[in-house]
Amino acid sequence: MLDIYVDAVDPKEYFTATYKLKGNDLQRAAFGLAVGQSVGNPSVRNEYETPELISKYAAKIIGKPEDFAGKESGIVKICWPYRIIDWPTDGIAQLLCVLMGGQMDIDYIHGCELLDLDIDFELCDAKKPRYGLQGFRDLVGSYNKPLLGSIVKPKTGLTEQALVEIITAFVEGGVDFIKEDEIMSNPACLPLKTRIDVVQRVLKGSSVVYCYCINSDPLHILDRVKMVADGGGNGVHVNFWSGHGVYKSINELGLPIFVHYQKSGDKTISSEKNAYRISWYVLCKLASICGVDTIHTGMWGGYLSDDENELRRTMHMLSANNVVPTLSCGMTAELIPEITRRFGIDYMANVGGAIHEHPDGMKAGAQKLREAIDRVKQ
Repeated sequence: MLDIYVDAVDPKEYFTATYKLKGNDLQRAAFGLAVGQSVGNPSVRNEYETPELISKYAAKIIGKPEDFAGKESGIVKICWPYRIIDWPTDGIAQLLCVLMGGQMDIDYIHGCELLDLDIDFELCDAKKPRYGLQGFRDLVGSYNKPLLGSIVKPKTGLTEQALVEIITAFVEGGVDFIKEDEIMSNPACLPLKTRIDVVQRVLKGSSVVYCYCINSDPLHILDRVKMVADGGGNGVHVNFWSGHGVYKSINELGLPIFVHYQKSGDKTISSEKNAYRISWYVLCKLASICGVDTIHTGMWGGYLSDDENELRRTMHMLSANNVVPTLSCGMTAELIPEITRRFGIDYMANVGGAIHEHPDGMKAGAQKLREAIDRVKQ
């Protein structure tokens, strides 16, 4: 057996993934993942896999073989040398291929959950948010309290006039941020170019961040970012399914564009019901590496209600990386004080239904949320 077990690694030389592995033999599963995802076949060596190559390029396992012997499942930390990836060009796509690739095809690995990733942001060519938390506050002039956003609905079928009325109500109601729903993109009823022309006329002179939904394939999505910027827009909304690398590519355009990462669909990969998965915490960290400004992080107390400790951990990680955590899916004015007490002020309350369904209209709904947020100002 190759000697790839170590007590510790140099964090400037290796990035470390924490897994929960399952199989008939945990030791074999850990070894198969480490070798199979770095230098070669877990059970077959060839003449070119020299001791020098193994020492320099093979992934390492933290611990000793006996730590895993006789177990069917457990936590395993595996470390890869930074040198195996060309970070500026391989990017997140290659990182994910390394972390969650061929081990899915090994029959003696029955489950593989990627729980955490300890990675140096400088060494992996991480991008800084164009605005981030402080830049967002400076842009909209809102300090010492949560930020307030809302969502354009209906998702499809909107007319130009309806869009004008909705945005006007939001702005007059006092929101800091507006995003289009992830279902919108570029429908024939109200194409992106038309929306840009309409929205920018309404928002002229306003500091509100408006994120246009631009979901599309790679060939088109960067053109849509440029279209938004050329039309005077200041934000884009990109759904999880567009791929993490897209966020990095948008950041690298260097345009004054606020990037919102929207999570719908993530549970197909992150759900704890999956035997093979990437935790939502890791997905958020990967998005941070790509330079997004805000992430729909989850929710507490709404119809989506995440585990409080895990949500707090994710929000803390995002804030530390200057990314704005966004809470949405059942947000109401009544929840604002308790959410702020539990999680602090550095988040955005992105509110849909509680604004849309207000009996006195959307403007009154936005004003109610605005008043609730202003009351918790610290």
